[in-house]
Amino acid sequence: MPVQSESNHLGDWLKFEEDNLYSRDEVTVISGENLATGTVIGVITSSGKVTQLAPGASDGSETAAGVLLNSVDARAADKPGVIIARHAICADKGLVWPASITGPQKTAAISQLKALGILVREGA
Repeated sequence: MPVQSESNHLGDWLKFEEDNLYSRDEVTVISGENLATGTVIGVITSSGKVTQLAPGASDGSETAAGVLLNSVDARAADKPGVIIARHAICADKGLVWPASITGPQKTAAISQLKALGILVREGA
């Protein structure tokens, strides 16, 4: 039987958010990105646009600023998106991290999310 794989869903990682859209912010995903739901993002300081967290960068995207709510395909042009920016609980297994992130970088990013009120919990 062939192996089937299923992409991430919102419920795989978002376990709690505040009422009345308090936890959410609208953002612009920079062109060239194709980001899945649950992607930990950083904000590029010069443009205010978001991209996947880039721990080795020095343009602002090295700091975790939230988690992308829904998948956004911005490969051809900038696209609007929504992030969880504050007061939420996320499951670590459903978050999408950069492939090359190290343990210490991930720990630092989780601490940055915690400072925003986004708690990352182990498990489902």
